[in-house]
Amino acid sequence: MSLLFTLLVLTCAFVVDQVSTEEDKAVSYSGYQVWRITALSKEEHQAVLKMIEHFGLELWRWQESQTINTPIDVLVPPQSQIKVKQQLDEANISFVVKVADLQEDINDENPNLNASSYNTKAAHRMDWMSYHRLDDIYGYLNYLADTYPNIVQLINIGASYENRTLYVVRISNSSKPDTQPAVWIDGGFHAREWITHALATYIIQQLVEEPANAKLLFNIDWYIMPVVNPDGYEYSHVINRLWRRSRSNTGSRRCQGVDLNRNFDFKWGGPGSSNNPCADTFKGSKAFSEPEAVAYSKFIKSKSNQIKLYLSLHSYGQLILLPWGYEREYPSDYNETLALANLAASKFRAFSYRVGTTVDLLYRASGNSADWAKSIGIKYVYTVELPIRGFVLPASFILPVSKDFFPALDVLASKISTIPH
Repeated sequence: MSLLFTLLVLTCAFVVDQVSTEEDKAVSYSGYQVWRITALSKEEHQAVLKMIEHFGLELWRWQESQTINTPIDVLVPPQSQIKVKQQLDEANISFVVKVADLQEDINDENPNLNASSYNTKAAHRMDWMSYHRLDDIYGYLNYLADTYPNIVQLINIGASYENRTLYVVRISNSSKPDTQPAVWIDGGFHAREWITHALATYIIQQLVEEPANAKLLFNIDWYIMPVVNPDGYEYSHVINRLWRRSRSNTGSRRCQGVDLNRNFDFKWGGPGSSNNPCADTFKGSKAFSEPEAVAYSKFIKSKSNQIKLYLSLHSYGQLILLPWGYEREYPSDYNETLALANLAASKFRAFSYRVGTTVDLLYRASGNSADWAKSIGIKYVYTVELPIRGFVLPASFILPVSKDFFPALDVLASKISTIPH
């Protein structure tokens, strides 16, 4: 296990312990800062890693096979800032403060959510100028199913740990649904990655309510799950904006929840996952210990012969990631799937995306859902890390990110529509 893996496990556990208690009061990040640190030599690089370990800084953006000049984003609590700055200055290592006060960014992130301009007589409250709570998202999905019954079916695939419904939206204009090649898209594995829920619902809206996109329903069924982790998502709105995991009982009073994206039964428990129930990458007590992962996997497996494209939305990094994530290995069809990903990436305009395996561009992540999807025979499997401003992305970015994504999705769908089923 690399030093960065060790650091990830240790620092995630530290931060969760510091700011994520089980009390029913909102966590404040007042005075917390996000720093971007850049090492210019191997010696500086090692010094940065030791400093991160020493101070227990939470890694926000990093790369296991760290190359010189690749920045590391870290969350620095107020009590550590003077000493961390002193060490960096003494080592002549450059850094910039990307976020001066994280709580101020959180306060400003979603200004329109409770705006009085909402029409209380409207059939739903969804728009893509705000980040919406779960009730708004589910209300919109039910509205679509009621309004467009010929193409939309809302499928209840199970319940979360806290008994919230897990919904998948099927969109198809076929007289015989489930007989065409299919696309799977999900968002919200990690609760704090709000842009993924917004993009997933935007894609649903465009496919169902925008006539210009009718061509994307030709010879394709779509299965979209905008909220994989509803318990964590609600908790991130009400208690802790940076909450990542589910909300299940881990046996630790202070540290609830499992990283659902380390809970799948392909290479479960390997590098890039943690045994520590307080770590953000906690893998769970066993593979598929979490009801969300079980429901998700059972549904996809039931459609695995039909699903030809699997897209899991995450943030952040501006990356299109291919398997494998458990180790630096490559599937036999890697070049073919890489070529399609590169073609899709070429369609982005507002944001540029790099393409490669999870290990090459980020780090090892055993037990992740994309590796599992590839292992059950789905050919085109991609994890998309959305734009890199951070986990707290202003709502004003929702439409630019979403509109920029759609041409790339068009490329992927065009390929899938030609695959025999």
